[in-house]
Amino acid sequence: MEAVKSISHRSSKRNSLERRNTLRAYAFLLPNFIGFLIFTLIPVVCAMLLSFVEWDSANPMVFVGLKNYARILKDETFMISFWNTLYYTIGTVPLTMVCSLVIALVLNNKLKGIKFFRAAFFFPYIVSMVAVAVVWNMIFHPTMGPVNSFLMALGIENPPGWTASVEWAMPAIIFASVWRQMGYFMVMYLAGLQGIPRELYEAAVVDGANSWQKFKNITLPMLTPTSFFVSVMCVINGFKIFDMVAVMTEGGPGRATNVLVLHIYNQAFLQMKFGYAAAVSMVLLVLVLSITVIQFKGEQKWVNYM
Repeated sequence: MEAVKSISHRSSKRNSLERRNTLRAYAFLLPNFIGFLIFTLIPVVCAMLLSFVEWDSANPMVFVGLKNYARILKDETFMISFWNTLYYTIGTVPLTMVCSLVIALVLNNKLKGIKFFRAAFFFPYIVSMVAVAVVWNMIFHPTMGPVNSFLMALGIENPPGWTASVEWAMPAIIFASVWRQMGYFMVMYLAGLQGIPRELYEAAVVDGANSWQKFKNITLPMLTPTSFFVSVMCVINGFKIFDMVAVMTEGGPGRATNVLVLHIYNQAFLQMKFGYAAAVSMVLLVLVLSITVIQFKGEQKWVNYM
C-alpha cells in the first residue's frame, strides 16, 4: 500500500511539473501569438473582407462581391506589375543564394580579421533600405554616377542609363537588392557550414578527394536544409519588394519597374481604391502561398537529388 502511495505521489508531482513547464512555455509564446494576432491575422482577415467592397475612406462601403477580382483580369498595370515582380524574383533569388554561399565559403576559413569582414558583409542588411536605395541611385546616376564614369573611362561611349532606362532599371534594382541581402543569408550559410562535421572532410581527404569533390559531395548536400530555407525566404522577399523600387525608380521609367506591392500602394493611397487594392493583395497572398507550398512539396525531391 505504501509503495502504491509513493508511486501515486511521484506521478502527481511529475504531472504538476509538466503542467508548470507547459504554462511557462505558453507564457513565453503568448507575446508572439498576440503580436501575430494583432499585426498579421486580423489585418489579413480585414483585407479579405475589404476586397469584396468599394471604399474610398470618405464614403460608406458598398458591397460589390467579386467585382474587384474580375477587374484584376482586365487591369493592364496589374499584369505588367506581376511580370516585373516575377522578373525581379527570378533575378534576385539565384544571385543572392550564389553570392551568399560564395562569401560564406570564403569567410568560413580562419583568416586574419575574419570577424571584421563578417560584420562588414552583414552591415548592409541592417542599414535603412531608404539609405541604401538613395546611395545606389547616386552610384547608378547616368551622367555623374561612378559606375558610368568608370565605364566611360574604359572607352564605352554610351553606357546604360540604369534607373533612367526602361531596359536597365530593373537590373540596377536587382543588383542593389542582392548587395543588401547577401550578407544576411551569408550568416545562415555560415551557420550551416560550421555545422558540417569535420570528420567528413577528413575522410574525403584520406580517400583522395580534391576541393571540388569535397564541395560537391559533402558541402552542397549537407547545406540542403539551409539552401531550401534561403530559397523560400528569397522568393517571399522577391514578391513583397516595395521600398527599394519606391525610392529608386517609383515604378518607372514608365511602368518598367512597377511591382505588385507598389501597385497595391498606388491603388490604395494614391487613387483611394481600398477595395480593389485589398483584392490585389489577396491575389498576391495566394501567389506567395502557392509558390511556398510548391517549394515545400519539392523539398523531398531536392533532398533525394542532392
